[in-house]
Amino acid sequence: MDKNLAIAKQEEKENSSDSGPVKWSLNDFEIGRPLGKGKFGNVYLAREKKSKYIVALKLMFKSQLQKAQVEHQLRREIEIQTHLRHPHILKLYGYFYDDSRIFLILEYAPKGELYKELQRNKRFDDARAAKYIAQLADALAYCHTKKVIHRDIKPENLLLGLKGDLKIADFGWSVHAPSSRRQTMCGTLDYLPPEMIEGKPHNECVDLWSLGVLCYEFLVGNPPFEAEGHTDTYRRICKVDLRFPEYVSEGARDLISKLLRHDPRARLPLESVLKHPWILKYTQELNTASQS
Repeated sequence: MDKNLAIAKQEEKENSSDSGPVKWSLNDFEIGRPLGKGKFGNVYLAREKKSKYIVALKLMFKSQLQKAQVEHQLRREIEIQTHLRHPHILKLYGYFYDDSRIFLILEYAPKGELYKELQRNKRFDDARAAKYIAQLADALAYCHTKKVIHRDIKPENLLLGLKGDLKIADFGWSVHAPSSRRQTMCGTLDYLPPEMIEGKPHNECVDLWSLGVLCYEFLVGNPPFEAEGHTDTYRRICKVDLRFPEYVSEGARDLISKLLRHDPRARLPLESVLKHPWILKYTQELNTASQS
C-alpha cells in the first residue's frame, strides 16, 4: 500500500519539469488528530491528498533539536531508517522541512504503543511474548545484516500494526537521542548491557541483551534488574543478578538466561533465538491457527 504514496508523488514529479528527487511539502497532506507528544514536537495522523494514503506525520522543531544538539543524530538516523524495509520495522517514507520545522512521513501503526498494551495487561502470556520476541529477533537479524545496531530496544520504542504485529519504531530519530536519554530516563538503565555500563566497546550483541530483558519484562511486567537507585540497578546488571518468579515457564527461563550473559560473545545468536524450542512451540501454534 505504501507504493500508492510513492506512485502519487512520482506521477506528480513526472508531470512537472523538476528532475531532482521527489519533494514533499505540508500541502501534500490533510492533518488529523494528534497521535502523541515527543520531546521535540508532536506526531499527527495525516492523509496524503492524492493517494488518500494514511500516515503518521512527525513534526519536530529545529530550535529544540539544535538546543539539544541532536540534529546530526537525526540526519544519521533518517539515512539509516530510509533504507530499512522489513515487516517489523516502522517505515520512514520520506521527510521535508521548512524554516522552523522538520517533518517525518512515517508508517501509521493503528494499534499504538506496545508499552501501553503491557501496562493494560500487566504482563503477557507465553504465546504473545514468544510471538513478539520472534518478530523482534527477525527484525534485528535484518538490521544486523545491514550493519545497523539498534542499541535501544525497549517497550516504549515498539508499536503495533493493524493485525497486532510488532514494529520497531525508534531508531534514534524519534523523541530523544540516546546520549541525552541515558541521563534523563531511568527506565533505560534497566536495558543497558554490562559492557555499556562498564564503558567497554560494544557491538550488535547489545541488542541480544536487550531482547532478553524485553522477554523478561513481557512475561513478568517489569525488567529483571530493577532496583531502588541507579547504583543498585548497575550492580545487578553487572552481576547478572537474574531471578525469576515461579510462574515463568522453563522454556522462557532457558531463552532469557541464554540471552542475559555477561560475556557478549556467549549470548544466544538471533538465528538460534528463532529456533529456540520455546519460540517454536508458540510460533508454530500461531502459524497453524492462522492457516486453519
